[in-house]
Amino acid sequence: MIITLTIRLGSEWSADIEIEDESVLEHLHWAIQKAVNFDNDHLYEFYVARHVRAYNRVRYDDENGGLYETKLANLFPLPPKQQLFYLFDYGDSWLFRVSKSRKRPQNPAAGVKYPRVVKETGKKPIQYEPFDEDFD
Repeated sequence: MIITLTIRLGSEWSADIEIEDESVLEHLHWAIQKAVNFDNDHLYEFYVARHVRAYNRVRYDDENGGLYETKLANLFPLPPKQQLFYLFDYGDSWLFRVSKSRKRPQNPAAGVKYPRVVKETGKKPIQYEPFDEDFD
């Protein structure tokens, strides 16, 4: 089934992404990377917690294999009062909130390639500011 996830970066940018519910978190990572047009040159993780800085969190990362084994269908619905976060680049700490929309799951449409962005609002973040090579 195809589910719709809303990806938010603060109040500046958000996108609705349709993705197969059998996709693993690594697939969601790639979909977000493509949506924001980032270079995939940093480590990342997903975690479930009550809030962004919660001490108690369930992490899904490269070390525990959670990125490659955890299907979206097994995450959603999230436990009560829990949220899914996507942290990309531990240095710059790009922190996205991921939530499942209330839109009902649907069968894949013929000829449509998933995942795909179906709605986007705000200004896309700039991963790297332009570098000024003028050192006068």
